[in-house]
Amino acid sequence: MELSVFNDASKDKSMTIIEKWKVKLEDSGILVVIGGHDSPSPRGVGYSKNQAIAQSSGSYLCFLDSDDAMMPQRVRLQHEAAVRHPTSIIGCQVRREPPNSTERYTRWINQLASDQLLTQVFTSHGPTVVMPTWFCSREWFSHVGPFDEGGQGVPEDLLFFYSHLRKGGGVVRVDQSLLIYRYHPKAATHSVLERIGDSVLPPEGMSFAGRCGFSTGILCPGRADVHLHGGCHVHCHNRTTIWTHRVRFLEERALPHWAAFTIWNAGRQGRRLYRSLMAESRRKVVAFCDVDENKIKKGFYSYEDSEERPKPRVPILHFRAARPPFVICVKLAARFVVAGYTQQITDMDPRWQNSEENKPHRHPCRSLTLS
Repeated sequence: MELSVFNDASKDKSMTIIEKWKVKLEDSGILVVIGGHDSPSPRGVGYSKNQAIAQSSGSYLCFLDSDDAMMPQRVRLQHEAAVRHPTSIIGCQVRREPPNSTERYTRWINQLASDQLLTQVFTSHGPTVVMPTWFCSREWFSHVGPFDEGGQGVPEDLLFFYSHLRKGGGVVRVDQSLLIYRYHPKAATHSVLERIGDSVLPPEGMSFAGRCGFSTGILCPGRADVHLHGGCHVHCHNRTTIWTHRVRFLEERALPHWAAFTIWNAGRQGRRLYRSLMAESRRKVVAFCDVDENKIKKGFYSYEDSEERPKPRVPILHFRAARPPFVICVKLAARFVVAGYTQQITDMDPRWQNSEENKPHRHPCRSLTLS
């Protein structure tokens, strides 16, 4: 096993702590590789992860945020899964601390079905297996490409995940809780929570990388490296940037397969999606649908900022009158979203139950959630 540590211009006592851990770990047979720079300012999470990986030598990479802690069996179980799925990112279930923090997000992390690991990649939660749980082969990482090194404001994990999917990569989760995933509302990454749901608190006993701005690697059979990044690399991802990446990915991966679609949510988020679409995609929107009678009574949404003449006017329908496919812009906490909108529509409206014409629309792939 190998621990690869990269010091991204930390100004605290991180190096002193790391050197102490180096002795302890190497006495246990774990090689420790330390790199870094002392520039006036850090170069960011993506850069540091790439450097930590480049200076390491393991056949497998196991990532771990310095804010978190992993269970002893994590490396073994994820390595076994990675051997079976060589072109996949392997994740795992997590235990959140404090236990009641971000309950909806934690439930989403742990309870997605195997097929949903691919179908729910468009949600605001980001990657369907969270970055601190990632495990993959070095060969596959090199094939996908390095992390984006744009620095603060760049969602390097999301961009890598999208690139991984574009290249045909799979997503697999080990269904055991192998990571203690810490949260604190004052954490520097709290802004990520608003768009991705990721916010963590450095644990006591792991301060050697917790507040230092390190990207590191640690532990893996084969050898494998666990790559750890520190809290000083503030993940204050720009909200608009993340939203734009998500919408473009939706347009790239899903919308070309549809001649027309309905946006489920005539409120702010649904209208925001409509305005964010490229002109070609906007023209495919045949309606908004909603359950709010006040919105439905308006009859249509007029896109006043459009340069088209006449300005687009999109009907607002009751959901029972709407037709799939849908792009769903609502919170995943709603029970019928989790169950799958299209099936719930058939359950709620008898007109759909016996219609041969509508049976194909019941397939869950006919709806995508962009929450």
